[in-house]
Amino acid sequence: MQLSIFETRKQNFCMQNIKNVILDYGNVIFMIDFNKVRESFSALGITNVDDFFGHKGQDGLFDDFDKGEITAAEFREGVREKANRPDLTDQQIDDAWNSLLIGVPPGKHETLDELKKHKRMFLLSNNNELHYAYCMQHIKDTYGVENNEHFFEKTYYSHLAGLRKPDLAIFELVLKENNLIPEETLFIDDSPQHLEGAKQLGIHTALCTPEHPLEAIVAEYKLVEN
Repeated sequence: MQLSIFETRKQNFCMQNIKNVILDYGNVIFMIDFNKVRESFSALGITNVDDFFGHKGQDGLFDDFDKGEITAAEFREGVREKANRPDLTDQQIDDAWNSLLIGVPPGKHETLDELKKHKRMFLLSNNNELHYAYCMQHIKDTYGVENNEHFFEKTYYSHLAGLRKPDLAIFELVLKENNLIPEETLFIDDSPQHLEGAKQLGIHTALCTPEHPLEAIVAEYKLVEN
């Protein structure tokens, strides 16, 4: 559908007015595959996998782990209970849980490096103790970088902040701590439900998909030209 002149002008103004970019991590920078973890959990004996864990929703056990409210040991014990498999080892559970983590494709870090020359950059990720450790080890082994800190002005991980998307509180935290104006801020995430939380605060949003990845959004919003 063709935009009206007013809508086009409004869109161009929004693009030109973006000073801050908040990025999700999973499937924006670090690729993940929810099908793999569902298959892995099925192999552990969990029959209601789609209700248990998925892109659109998950069991409260995972939310608690994301918010740092339970330890890795408590998380593993919770998985054993859900699966009715008290014999599962820590390694079996960790391997299944980490199986959704694919890695950072070539070029993503270069995109971040270029983007941070033009915008204030922040990372906002629903994460947890086990995934965080795996991701940091992956980028160290693959790219020789210790963490994501040098790509961003500040990073926010849910298990360290005690808050997770799409709760408004975590967006409010990022805005307040960094004196960000919502109308000057763009949030990029692969989950529509997470974007809705940001929209409620007046933050501009962009949905990242395999067909419309980070690089396409950067070009669309002209983020490295302003």
